[in-house]
Amino acid sequence: MRKSFLFAALIAAPAVAQGDPAADVSQERLRADIEALVGFGTRHTLSTQTDPTRGIGAARAWGERQFREVSQACGGCLEVVTPERMITGDRIPEPVRLVDVVAIQRGSDRPNEVVIVQGHIDSRVSDVMDAARDAPGANDDGSGTALVLEAARVLSQHRYPTTIVYALLSGEEQGLYGGKLLAEYAAQQGWTVKAVLNNDIVGGSCGSDGYCDAAHVRVFSEGPRADATAKTLAAMARNGGENDSPSRNLSRFVAGLADDSELAVRQVWRTDRMGRGGDQVPFLEKGYPAIRFSVAVEDYNRQHQDLRTEGGVTYGDTIDAMDFPYLAKVTQLNVRTLDALARAPMPPAPTAEAAVQTFTRLHWQPVPGAAEYSVWRRRTDAPQWDPVPVREHVVGTEIELPGVRGDDWLFGVNSVAADGSVSAIASAVPGGAFGPLGSD
Repeated sequence: MRKSFLFAALIAAPAVAQGDPAADVSQERLRADIEALVGFGTRHTLSTQTDPTRGIGAARAWGERQFREVSQACGGCLEVVTPERMITGDRIPEPVRLVDVVAIQRGSDRPNEVVIVQGHIDSRVSDVMDAARDAPGANDDGSGTALVLEAARVLSQHRYPTTIVYALLSGEEQGLYGGKLLAEYAAQQGWTVKAVLNNDIVGGSCGSDGYCDAAHVRVFSEGPRADATAKTLAAMARNGGENDSPSRNLSRFVAGLADDSELAVRQVWRTDRMGRGGDQVPFLEKGYPAIRFSVAVEDYNRQHQDLRTEGGVTYGDTIDAMDFPYLAKVTQLNVRTLDALARAPMPPAPTAEAAVQTFTRLHWQPVPGAAEYSVWRRRTDAPQWDPVPVREHVVGTEIELPGVRGDDWLFGVNSVAADGSVSAIASAVPGGAFGPLGSD
C-alpha cells in the first residue's frame, strides 16, 4: 500500500489523536438519505416547488431540515443559508426560482478560508425538459447529496481553524445553475476558497456493459486554468505549468490521502468526462481550485433515462443499482480530504528563479497559520511530485538549492501548520498559485 510523505504528515497530526472522522461514516444513513430523496418522485428543477411531498421544493426543504438537525446536534455549529435567484435559459423557458441549500461550519481561527463539498439535488429523465415523470436520481445525484449530508454529520462533531461549507445545489441538469449561484455567493462573501470537492455520480460500481470496479474513484481536474489570461498562457508556454494548476495539485493531494487498499484514486487529467460537465466548472471559471469525484465506471442505462424495461434491459436511476459500501468509501475519502484541508493553512504562492544559472532560488510570501514550509520537485515529465521533499522544515520564505538546474525540474511549496497539518502543494509556475488570477 502506497503511503506518501503527504499522508504520513497528515496521520501525524492531531486529527488522528481525536479520532478519524471518516470512521463515523454510516452506510445505513447514506441509504436512508437516498431512499428519502427517491421518495420525492422527481427533483427536476422545473417541478413543483409547493407540493409538500413531491418535487424539487419538497426535496430542498428536506435537505434544509437535515442540515438544521445536524446543527442542533452540534450546538448550533452550522449556519444554514439558502441563496436564490430567478433564472431563465435554454433549458428554462420560463423564469423559475433557483435555490441552493448551504450549511456553513465556521472556522475558529481563519474563518474566511473555505473548503466546499457539494452535490446537486436535482434529477432528470430522458427528456431534460420533462418535469412530470418520475426521476428517482438515486445515483445522479442522490449519491452526492447523501455524501454531503453525511460529511456534515460527522465533521460537525469536530472543530477546525478554517471553514467547511456543505452545499446541495439545484439546476445542474438544466445548465450548472446551482454551481454558478454558489460560486457567485462565495465571491460575494469574499471567501478565500482552498478547494471545491464536487461529488456527482459517486454511488455505483458497475457499468452498463457489466464491467465493475469498486476499487477506484475517478478525480477529474483541469490542466491550464479556466481563468488564465493571455499573459499567463504566454508565460506558461515559455516556462511550463500545463499540469500544475491548483486543481491538478488538489487532485494529487487527494490521491495522496487515499488508502489504496480500500479505494484508490484514478486521476483523470481533464476538467470532466468527454463532452460533459459538472458543478465544479463555474468555480474554475472564477479561479477557484475545484475537482470532481465520480465513479470509476458509469452505467449509462441508469442515468438520464425514463424508467422502463426494453429488450430485457432495465433503464432508470433507481436505488437497486446502487453500491452502498462503495458510496461509503467515497464519502470517507471526501471526509478525510475535508478534515485535512480544514486543518491546514492555505498553500503559498511560490516563484522560482533558475534561468542561466547553476542553482534555483524559490521565494514566497508568509502564509497565515503556517509554522514552516516544505519544498518539492519533480521531473518535467513526471506526473507526481517526488515522494519526499527536497527541503523540509523551512521557516523562512526563501530558499536556494545549490547545484539544482531549474531547466530540468518543476518546483512546488506547501505550508505546514504547527500541529503538522499540511496544505496541498502550490507549483512555482505561471498559474500555479491558489486563488483567482485577476487581470494580470
